[in-house]
Amino acid sequence: MAWHGQDTAYGLDALRHAVARVLLGTTPALAGDVQVLLSEARGREAGGSLADGADPVPSGTDGPDRYGDQELAASSEESPADRTRLIALVELARGGDAEAFGQLYDHYQPSVYRFLFYRTRSTPLAEDLTSETFFRALRSMTSFRWQGKDFGAWLMTIARNLATDHFKAGRTRLELTTEDMAAHDDATDGPEDAVLAGLTNEILLEALRELPEEQRDCLVMRFLQGMSIAETAAVLDRSEGAVKQLQLRGVRNLAKLMPEGIRD
Repeated sequence: MAWHGQDTAYGLDALRHAVARVLLGTTPALAGDVQVLLSEARGREAGGSLADGADPVPSGTDGPDRYGDQELAASSEESPADRTRLIALVELARGGDAEAFGQLYDHYQPSVYRFLFYRTRSTPLAEDLTSETFFRALRSMTSFRWQGKDFGAWLMTIARNLATDHFKAGRTRLELTTEDMAAHDDATDGPEDAVLAGLTNEILLEALRELPEEQRDCLVMRFLQGMSIAETAAVLDRSEGAVKQLQLRGVRNLAKLMPEGIRD
C-alpha cells in the first residue's frame, strides 16, 4: 500500500470522476479504470503514474527462513529499496524486534487510520481502533505468515474486523463528520465539468456511507487507499473477480445516490 499524504486527495478526485462518468454514461466503472483515474488525478499536478498490483520480492533479508515462507514475501511499494526495507522490517518484527515494529507502525499507521476514519467517520473512534489494530498486530506478529501480499493487507484485515465488530456491538451510531476532510473539489477542464462542479467531496462521502459494507470498503481501499485488486481481495476474503464486481456495483450505486440535480 503506497498511499501517502496528499494521495488521499487524488483518490477522492479519481472517485469523483468515476461517478461522474457513470452519470454521464461515457464509460463503465471497471476495476482497471481505477489506475487510469488515479494516474490522471496525480498527473494533473505531478505527472505521476501508478502500477496496479504488488511486485513479489524474493527473500533477501538476513538470517534463515525460519518460517518457510520467505519466497512469498511481498510489498506493494513502488521503490525496490522500500520494498526490500519493509520486508526486512517485518522479518525483524516477527522475530521480536520492537524497534522494527515501531518503524512499521510509522509507515502503515496513516493508511490504517484513514481507512478507519472513512469507515467510522469519527476521529476519536478511528484513533482508538487504529491503536487497537497495532496492539493486536504486535501481539500476533509471531503468527504472521507471508501469503504473497503486502503486510499492510494483514493490518487492514485486522482494522476492518475491529470496525465491523464495533458497530455490530452497537456501542455507537455511525455519525457523519467532515471537519477533518481536506477540500479537493476543483473540477478540471473537460466534458465532465458540469457534473463535477456539483459532486463535492462532502456529497460523495455522505453517499459513500450509504453503500452496503463490502461495496463501501472496496471503494475506500481501491480508490482512497490505493490498494491493488489482489490486496483488496485479501482483506475482503473474496476472489479478485468478486472485487472487480464489487467495485463496479459500488461506483454505480454511488452514482444512484447522488442528488437529483446532479443525476439529471
